[in-house]
Amino acid sequence: MINVLVISGYKPYELGIFKKDHPSVYYIKTAIKKALLPMVEEGLEWVLISGQLGVELWAAEVVFELQLDYPELKLAVITPFLDQEASWKEDNKEWYESVLMQADFVDSVTKKGYEKPWQFRLKNQFFIDKSQGMVLLYDQEKEGSPKFLYELALQYQKSHDYQIQLINFYDLQLIVEEEQEKQTDF
Repeated sequence: MINVLVISGYKPYELGIFKKDHPSVYYIKTAIKKALLPMVEEGLEWVLISGQLGVELWAAEVVFELQLDYPELKLAVITPFLDQEASWKEDNKEWYESVLMQADFVDSVTKKGYEKPWQFRLKNQFFIDKSQGMVLLYDQEKEGSPKFLYELALQYQKSHDYQIQLINFYDLQLIVEEEQEKQTDF
């Protein structure tokens, strides 16, 4: 059973998404919810994200939605370093701040601002050490930022019982088709 789950994936620009209300966001959130729900029903307690834009903040919104029916589900935002949002656009900062305000736990792996890429590696290692599995929106056909977390998790999985659930572009396509069928059924 998974008590602590990491959720991560692409940043919005890696998916060609440049607006918060882009239609694809609905399908991504639906895919995340579909992956999360069985785990929540089995007793998942914590979802862990680093608060990066894209999949992680969308996952936070899904967790907040699920908390209405599963109040015991908690969200932890553990950033790789302090003030990660410093150079973000204003609307992204507001979105991030609203997630932090609703999160059940907020901290930083390194208690200082950004210095070097090792802080991301440390965060990835921390996430894997503290969880029993992950849901990752990642497709091996399209490299991007989730690659590093995925490769680390695969290494870890060789010597530990660690669950990795990928949501790839084919999975998303199936969800788009399912959701469109539901629309035509009405």
